[in-house]
Order: sequence, then C-alpha cells, then structure tokens
Amino acid sequence: MGLVNLATVLAKAQKQGYAVGAFNFINMEVLQGILDAAVEAHAPVILQTTEGAIEYAGIEYLAALARTAAGSAGIDVVLHLDHGKHLETVVQAIRHGYTSVMMDASDKTYGDNLDITKQVVRIAHMVNVSVEAELGRLKGIEDTVSVRDAQASLVDPEQAQAFARETGVDALAPAIGTSHGAFKFKGTPRLDFQRLEQVARLTGIPLVLHGASSVPAGTVKKANDYGAAIKGAAGVPDDIMKQAISKGICKINTDTDLRLSFTAGIREELTNHPEVFDLRNILGPARQAVKSMVLNRIEVFGSAGKG
Repeated sequence: MGLVNLATVLAKAQKQGYAVGAFNFINMEVLQGILDAAVEAHAPVILQTTEGAIEYAGIEYLAALARTAAGSAGIDVVLHLDHGKHLETVVQAIRHGYTSVMMDASDKTYGDNLDITKQVVRIAHMVNVSVEAELGRLKGIEDTVSVRDAQASLVDPEQAQAFARETGVDALAPAIGTSHGAFKFKGTPRLDFQRLEQVARLTGIPLVLHGASSVPAGTVKKANDYGAAIKGAAGVPDDIMKQAISKGICKINTDTDLRLSFTAGIREELTNHPEVFDLRNILGPARQAVKSMVLNRIEVFGSAGKG
C-alpha cells in the first residue's frame, strides 16, 4: 500500500468512534518505532513532521522515509505536515508527496486565517491532499510553536462553524484547553468538553486534539533516573483522552511522549553499558521504547484493528 490522505482515515474514524494516532518523527528510528507499532496493532497511522523537523532532517529525506515505510506496511498511512506556519512550506510538502497538510494561521486574525486557509484548500484539493486548520491558540512550547499563557485562547464554536463552511477544510483543531510540550496543566487537568461538543455538532467535520501527549510518570521517572532533569511534567490522562474521542476527536497528536521515550531509552542504554559505542546498540533500544509508547497510545485511541 502507498500513502493515503487524511480525509480517508478520519472519515472512517468519525463514523466508528475512534481516533487515529498522529505521531511526529524526525529520524529513521522514531519512524520505524511508530510504524512497527501500527503494523503490529493493525492500526491506521498518521506520520507527522513539523517545519522544525524539515529544517533539521530535510524534506526529501523525511518524505522518502515515509514513502518507503508506507509501501510495505499493509495499513493506511498518512504523511502529514504538522503546524505549517508558512505557505511556502505547505506547498513544498505537497510537492514532495505529503498527503495531508496543516495550515496553522491561528496566530493571525480570524480574517487572515480564513483567507490563507481557503487558499491552501484550493491548492491541496486539486491534488487530493487533505487540509487541517486550527482555531483558537494552544499555550505551550513545542518545536517551532511557542504561545504564552496570555496569548492562548479557546475556540469560538460559532466561528468554527463559519470557518469550516467557508474554507472547506477536512479537519479542524479547536483549542479546548490542552497545551504543547511536557508541562500541559497547572493543577487538575481539564478540557472544555462542552465547547468541544458544540464545535463537533456545528461543524460536522473530524476534529483534532493537539497538545495531547500523556507524559507518563513512569517514562519521566525513567529518564530522570538515568540522568535527565525533567521537573513538573504533566500530560493528558487516558480517561480524558477517551472522553474527548467520544465527543468528536478523530485525530490525536503525540510528540512529547515519543521524545521522552526515545530519550529514556538512550539514557538507560548509555548508563548501563558505558562501553558501547555502536550506534545500533544505542538507538535500537530507543526505537523499541517508541514502539511500546505508540502501542499504548493506539490502545487508548481505540484504533487497533482498524488499519
């Protein structure tokens, strides 16, 4: 099988009431860990790269890795541009075979966000590429995205209805209380489910949850036990994630969890085996750690067996 577009996998997820995992990668080992888990669980999967990942690894390398992986996976695989902030990058991704792009103009005025998203939809739909957009602003820092608390804002459901209708986007990421990075909540985790329900009812399109890593305490502890210094990290609990899915979320983004898993795996290997300098022995356990994390996320999302 080759790559498929986002609309294809989300239509099925929306109809059957589960979410498809969208996992960010920057290198071969993380990609292999993601794909190995998805194939084992026979789950559809969305491979994501940010503009930061493209700057780091090169879009030609990332696209080639994804195409190669999808070709022999035997499941639905989407290659998606996450948080495309620049029109040039979005067009570049489409030209390099990405089957889905996110135009994130949420930092602009509503009118500008609307106009640029409409432009991207026109371009992308001509070549069967799906488009995701964002309304409202998630706080936090992750990769090229940085939003302070004072800049964050939750989505307006009626505005979301008009935006979805006028742009024709295939998926919408509404800001409902999550945040990017490993430090998502101060105090008890809460999402605005009433707002989410309104957006789902008014737009009728698949919805996306950004800033959705679970940040497992065990993974953070493991990293810290082997030399990391990650203090106060907190993510989205599984029960909240499942509730969000029941209210219209069809795509869930995960990046921080993979970074933590990969880092913990490398730190453990280097600490326990200081004599090792074969990169395969260092990166192999980290790849396995990513696979285990993705298998866990797929189980929570309810997408196992849906590939």
